[in-house]
Amino acid sequence: MIVQSGSIGGTIMEYTAAVAGASGYAGGELLRLLLDHPQISIGALTAGSNAGTPLIQHQPHLRPLADRVLAPTTIEELRGHDVVYLALPHGQSADIAQQLGDDVLVVDCGADFRLNDPHAWERFYGTPHAGTWPYGLPELPGQRERLAGARRIAVPGCHVTVATLAFLPGLAEQLLEPDLTVVAVTGTSGAGKAPKPNLIGSEVMGALSPYGVGGVHRHNPEMVQNLTAVTGEPVRLSFTPVLAPLPRGILATCTAPLKPGVTVDQIRAAYETTYADEPFTHLLPEDVWPSTAMTLAANTTLLQVTVDPDAHRMVAVAALDNLTKGTAGGAVQSTNLALELPEETGLPLTAVAP
Repeated sequence: MIVQSGSIGGTIMEYTAAVAGASGYAGGELLRLLLDHPQISIGALTAGSNAGTPLIQHQPHLRPLADRVLAPTTIEELRGHDVVYLALPHGQSADIAQQLGDDVLVVDCGADFRLNDPHAWERFYGTPHAGTWPYGLPELPGQRERLAGARRIAVPGCHVTVATLAFLPGLAEQLLEPDLTVVAVTGTSGAGKAPKPNLIGSEVMGALSPYGVGGVHRHNPEMVQNLTAVTGEPVRLSFTPVLAPLPRGILATCTAPLKPGVTVDQIRAAYETTYADEPFTHLLPEDVWPSTAMTLAANTTLLQVTVDPDAHRMVAVAALDNLTKGTAGGAVQSTNLALELPEETGLPLTAVAP
């Protein structure tokens, strides 16, 4: 950590950050955001099989880092930084984190430390549970206080972020029955950079395809964990993700039955009140519906909510960029809180269009 004198006589704290998994999509998005962060400088960049190759070979859009070569992901490379981001495959973060000191802020973009229930972890991931860290979704009630000063942070899954924010006001105000349905259309970057036959262009272009159907997607228990905590009663969830021919973005349609007597005005008021002061989660004006394009490369979640009177259900539609607010932006947002910096520091509100 470097302390510099401020322009008005104060001090400015500057931190160094290492990124493990810098050649992947999440790692690349972290670096894009950190390049614009005024108080975090980029230190070691590491990778697994891509170690020894130039970063620019994998992240050609990151021109300011064109001279960097990826180092192997070892403790020796990661030590000595104030912040270590782990953008690694699930199951690979725990061993590294154990070897980093308690004075280091470790931010895991994988799933290793998200779940509270060891049985749920073992059921969906098939390995022993590594533990539970403070959860990097600041919009949850009381979560900002838990993240302040934290030295370990577990970043939520991207589908989890959008579904949690779509349901949170209605459940927190006890306006909805806890019988939830989520259908989320998502881009291919959520599956990572490793080549997979079902993700090549000729398979994806011009096609929509469901996956993880029937309660088997790994984000299921994380959604249930969050939303059960919000409403205080057991939640039933049906989640169906749908792969779409776009590189990034999630559009989630989230529905639930209304509790008796609940009106559309009560629903809208709950969302307006909950998100009135949120820097990155925004309820759109009535009759304006979100699209993934509205959030491209921005650390925002955009929502619209209504009531289907014939079905007696709330319908919330939410959009975010799965790589920004859904992963790397959420990681930086939580980092800012842990370092006691302004939460918005270095994070874009403006999307890219067209």
